[in-house]
Amino acid sequence: MGEQHIERRARLAARLGDRGLDALLVTRLINVRYLTGLDSSNAALLVRAEGPAVLATDSRYAGMAAQVAPELEVVVERGTAAALAALAADAGLERLGFEAHDLTVERHAELTAQDGGVAFAPAGHLVEEERLVKDEQEIALLAEACAITDRAFAAVLPLIEPGVTERAVAVALERFMVDFGAQGLAFESIVAAGPNGAVPHHHPSERPIGAGELVTLDFGARYGGYHADMTRTVAVGEPAAWQREVYDLVLRAQLAGIAAAVPGADTVAVDAAARDVIAAAGHGEHFGHGLGHGVGLEIHEAPLMGYDETGKLMDRVPITAEPGVYLAGRGGVRIEDTLVVRDGGAEILTQTTKDLLVL
Repeated sequence: MGEQHIERRARLAARLGDRGLDALLVTRLINVRYLTGLDSSNAALLVRAEGPAVLATDSRYAGMAAQVAPELEVVVERGTAAALAALAADAGLERLGFEAHDLTVERHAELTAQDGGVAFAPAGHLVEEERLVKDEQEIALLAEACAITDRAFAAVLPLIEPGVTERAVAVALERFMVDFGAQGLAFESIVAAGPNGAVPHHHPSERPIGAGELVTLDFGARYGGYHADMTRTVAVGEPAAWQREVYDLVLRAQLAGIAAAVPGADTVAVDAAARDVIAAAGHGEHFGHGLGHGVGLEIHEAPLMGYDETGKLMDRVPITAEPGVYLAGRGGVRIEDTLVVRDGGAEILTQTTKDLLVL
């Protein structure tokens, strides 16, 4: 993806002048990866409005930096941000933007205490704004992560039966994802059976799954740095009438939300399209979280879709749609897909059926 990284840095550099910045000091590691391809635990990047960018990392990653970004000058220092701030001062740069949402107060004080006369200015979420719309190569990586996720779910289904614990299912699910090519997990998997399904972020426990219970599985594979996110709720044995009713309601809500997810749509309106379906059925108070969120190099990215979120969707923005109904003491249902907003309608990347599976 070398050419893509060069293009990304060029787009970012072109925006710095509008902010009155001579350069941007990128310290957020996920943003450094987006702009250079370097995946490390210690790096920073100096992007100039005019002139070449400079990457800083320590000796552990110097060889990797030279391999993934051979076009960049690499400064090998433990204190990456300080090294690049000093370089900016030596180059005569006057106004240096920084990522205030990442740089701690202590680190900011250390940088501004350096001699050199550089003025530091909060630059907002410039890189995250660039990351919002994905290119087709990014979408292809995300699609592969979703395909691995689908395969793992199909493989784990035969293991879900009365007496098997939530944790055992979660461990098997995660093993399948790795076996099928995941480079890691997108997040800690959720397996919630029976009344635990009423807890949206339940941690898998040693509780055995019971006959007649709903089981919610929320999980995803990570591939090429990109995160999949899918939730399915299944029934262990013939479901009760209330379980089918809630399942059908959540599915209708999800489909309504997906239909509303078009370029130019207000995020709050997309959330409302699903939320109103649930509220009309008398379960509004049982759906407390937002409809979904962006996904990419992070599992939770912009945009956020909730009843109090602002913003608009754009073409080629991957999001999730994950409404749920949670009934304390009884159980819950959540159905989630990863999809890409497209001009011609949403592209669903998680392909597993949304029919209620009875195991």
